[in-house]
Amino acid sequence: MAERVVAESYGGPEVLSLVEVEVPPPDRGEVTVQVKAAGVNPVDYKLYGGAFGSDPSSLPMPVGQELAGVVTAVGEDAEGPGGRLSVGDEVIVFQISGAYATDVTVPASQVVPKPPELSWEKAAGLLLTGATAVHALAVVGVSQGDTILVHGASGGVGLMAVQLAVAVGANVVGTAGEERQELVRRYGATPVVYGAGLEERVRAAAPDGVHAAVDTAGTREAVDVSLALVPEPSRIVSVIAFDRADAGIKLIGNGPGADPGTKIRSDAWRDLVPLARGGMIDVVVARTFPLSEAAEAHRFLAEGHPGGKVVLLP
Repeated sequence: MAERVVAESYGGPEVLSLVEVEVPPPDRGEVTVQVKAAGVNPVDYKLYGGAFGSDPSSLPMPVGQELAGVVTAVGEDAEGPGGRLSVGDEVIVFQISGAYATDVTVPASQVVPKPPELSWEKAAGLLLTGATAVHALAVVGVSQGDTILVHGASGGVGLMAVQLAVAVGANVVGTAGEERQELVRRYGATPVVYGAGLEERVRAAAPDGVHAAVDTAGTREAVDVSLALVPEPSRIVSVIAFDRADAGIKLIGNGPGADPGTKIRSDAWRDLVPLARGGMIDVVVARTFPLSEAAEAHRFLAEGHPGGKVVLLP
């Protein structure tokens, strides 16, 4: 038997329960993985919160989309995107339903090699935010010499976007709260405090202009300042401001009218894993919680400004 976190109904974190489940042996093209850490993301609580519908047939709903762990059983023809899988392999699993667990059986197609340089906690938080950041930068076409403005630069997606942009030779200005300025600076961006006067502070930090913007905050300020600074609205992308499509900006993710970027996100590991292995990008883990405290982890994340990834440890 294994343990798994499920949402028994639609609602807030109080609907989460830790239950015992049977873990089926791997069928053809599947593997079983012992979970060492599971990444926590806002989409996890949005799903059982009803943001994407409230179909009762989806209950009880397994929670969590990314994890890191060790392969413990292998089905016939179990080959992942990185090659054939074997018992004992250290791996990252993304994107699945039910990552908050002690053991899972999953399609080998969702399993990629874990960089040995990353801890379990960091590996579990690499691919969802990383894939979102890869998608965002691809949409706005960030390249060497560009100046990019990243809103919410101290969050999970924001920090990854900062690092990826710096890795390609872009200049980055990142917005964050006063207490997160040093964190943003540490990863190569020029930090500015959001709030009244943001446009003027960004202009001072980027006197030669801003070529593109990535919004992970979703505030009206973030979009309005980006529109004031970036000459081409099509080089502004938001992962959350789905009500601003009329402004001519790009929207990505699961929201209405947004580009899901299915292929680019599924292939993002091919960039992210080598960069993590080479020390070019890091995963900032803000806090860990035991699996039994998934509800508390969601409350903490929903408060905003965690300063990195939140991770569950079975």
